[in-house]
Amino acid sequence: MKMGNLVYFARRYLPLVAVVGGLAGAFVYAAGGFGSGRVTTQQFVDLQQGNKVHEGFRRAHAKGFCIAGEFVSDGALEPYTTALVFSKRTTPFTGRFSIAGNDPTAPDLKAPVRSLALSIAVDPQNVWRTAMNTPPVMAVRNPEDFYQQLSALAPDQETGKRDPKKIQQFFAAHPESRAFTRWASEYRASDSLATETYHSINAFYLKDSAGQRRAVRWEARPGKTEEEDHGVTTGEGSNVLHDEFFRRLASGPVTFDLVFTLAEEEDDESDPTQPWPAARQQLVAGKVVITDASPQVNGSCNAINFDPLVLPPGMAATDDRILRARSAAYAESYRRRAFEHWKIETLKFNGEESADE
Repeated sequence: MKMGNLVYFARRYLPLVAVVGGLAGAFVYAAGGFGSGRVTTQQFVDLQQGNKVHEGFRRAHAKGFCIAGEFVSDGALEPYTTALVFSKRTTPFTGRFSIAGNDPTAPDLKAPVRSLALSIAVDPQNVWRTAMNTPPVMAVRNPEDFYQQLSALAPDQETGKRDPKKIQQFFAAHPESRAFTRWASEYRASDSLATETYHSINAFYLKDSAGQRRAVRWEARPGKTEEEDHGVTTGEGSNVLHDEFFRRLASGPVTFDLVFTLAEEEDDESDPTQPWPAARQQLVAGKVVITDASPQVNGSCNAINFDPLVLPPGMAATDDRILRARSAAYAESYRRRAFEHWKIETLKFNGEESADE
């Protein structure tokens, strides 16, 4: 990328890159930090939550709402995996739509990344959780670089502004980010959460009955929608995406096709910065049918940790360092907000108010 393009990217798409950290959580090793010990799980989550803590909310993608419905599998993946969720069956799910950022009151249309998370449980031993996002790839391929990326994008403590030179230097030193920056320069947000495409970003393995495994990525592609103007782009207030989705759902279920892309031998499943060729085989595993939505406060999704390493038998994680580093930060974020919920409820019980209310 030429320096002029780097400057343009830095100015126009900084907000998008800055919240890639909100793709599902901070990326650190389950041991509590990077191999060098320079950054701990706690420090990474501290960086994500920022100076103002919104008690009881997720540290990334704090604003969202719960959804529920059914995953209708047509059995297309049965030759590749023993996971029951992909047998020919219908399985209920609990999920969540969200926007990037740590502020649960942020304006919907200001967020540069949108997410769809699902928890699909055939039974307690067969649970699949997936956290999908609008970007198809990451900007970097390891946790250390990701932390440095966020640090480069962080505003100066004195001026409150980002340093374009520091940002340019970072991306110039990371040519692996080209696919992400190209996507960022071309991406235009949809008028509705129901009409976005959401990507797994990281690759996973499907494992068949013979123990053979195949690397895959997947995406949730919007189903057919009515050509109705729901007024989201001209709507007022902070909750236009939320309000549009609830109005849309009142007219009938919202659907997505869950499309799996199968890797070939030359595809590096451990590198989340590289897209796979468009010619790769794709299979529609089934349909996500959303029939209900509710506020996240006290909602069914609020207590769920959408850790993408919660996988059923028949699926497995790849050696993607970022993917395999996510669970520790998910757990730390969950631990913090669980404690805060307990504190808030204790204060209410004692007739007091929390500092964040």
